[in-house]
Amino acid sequence: MTSNTAAVIRLAAVVAAGVVLAVVLHALSVLVVVLAIVAMVMLHELGHFVAAKLSGMKVTEYFLGFGPRLWSIRRGETEYGVKAIPAGGYVKITGMTMLEDVAEADEARSYRQASFPRRIAVAVAGSAMHMLIALVLCWSFFVFVGQTVPTSPYVLGLLHFSHGRTPAQIAGLRPGDRFVSIDGVRINSFSALSREVSSHPGTTLHVVVDRHGRLLHLDVRPVDARTVTEIIDGQRVHSTARKPTGIIGVELTSGVTRPVGPVASIPKAFEEFGSIAAATATGIARVFSFHGLAQFAHSVATAGSRPNGNGAAHGASSSSSGSQQGSVTSILGIIQIGSQAASVDPGLLLLLLVEVNLFVGFVNLFPMLPLDGGHVLIAVYERIRSRRGRRYHADVLKLMPVAYLFLAFIVVLGLGALYSNIVQPVHLPGG
Repeated sequence: MTSNTAAVIRLAAVVAAGVVLAVVLHALSVLVVVLAIVAMVMLHELGHFVAAKLSGMKVTEYFLGFGPRLWSIRRGETEYGVKAIPAGGYVKITGMTMLEDVAEADEARSYRQASFPRRIAVAVAGSAMHMLIALVLCWSFFVFVGQTVPTSPYVLGLLHFSHGRTPAQIAGLRPGDRFVSIDGVRINSFSALSREVSSHPGTTLHVVVDRHGRLLHLDVRPVDARTVTEIIDGQRVHSTARKPTGIIGVELTSGVTRPVGPVASIPKAFEEFGSIAAATATGIARVFSFHGLAQFAHSVATAGSRPNGNGAAHGASSSSSGSQQGSVTSILGIIQIGSQAASVDPGLLLLLLVEVNLFVGFVNLFPMLPLDGGHVLIAVYERIRSRRGRRYHADVLKLMPVAYLFLAFIVVLGLGALYSNIVQPVHLPGG
């Protein structure tokens, strides 16, 4: 058996073990989210990889994970493979800074010797890939999930009373029935339906519903909400009405979700992308403001003493941090709410991944090493300092103390978010 075959077998064994473990633990939704995040990270690196290759730079490695190699293969001058710790990925481009020792034969093809436009292209390619992923996910949402189209109220489900059948059950209402009129009054909104039902407790109402294109005439007699107890999600819910208020025991919705065609989804995807991008940028500014960081520090300090709350994530970084209702969410938190979204509604997962990609794309452009924005900053600074026929190379060593402080800040932020999400798991709203 060749060493490469043995490596492939090891890799297959690790993947199979992960799938089996997910099945045994009923955690397939978690596996889906983890794989989506892994794909996101590797596509980020693929952006750098493709830009570097097209720019003529020497790329020696493109790997998923860190640590010992599980499997690798060499094609030309580049080694591709998988390592044991799936905590990210990387692409190794020769000569990313002046601190790196580069063989004389490779110096001409190093990143640091490339032209200014090519260096900028390689540096921003990772974030550009996240923007592209987010846009494709928005398009996929409209094509495969759809857009909510307003309709007159229809029955989403039937509720239950603790004693006896509900008026809706007695009348024969079913999920999917769309209200057309009540006692001759046209029903085209929630408020119209609520007004007619709530104002007639104990009165028999003549209701017309549309059931799969066929009009049905039913008699429904609302009961006084104060006299019954509803069962919602297995919980007894008592009415807070202070005066006679009619209810019939239905769960309503006023819209249907319909897939949009691939071509028609393109402008809608751009519109949704712009809306989420603006909200994500605002969230980032809020999270990393003085008030936001102070709020985050307080939330971490009190994480173990606060009751579990519900939240929705607004982003995450590829390493450790994101935003969750103005706070910071670790990669664990993203997996927590992502797995819940995958179990409840794949559309929610798609939108969550849009936010995550936009967050990563924006944050990675922050002008500080080791982020991609740091390489952009150095390239711009060197361009400004260069003179015709004489290229200036920045002394990166002078920037390293600040870079180390920034890295320490990111690590502390990530560990704090991770601790918070361990002691107080994140939940989707209503979850």
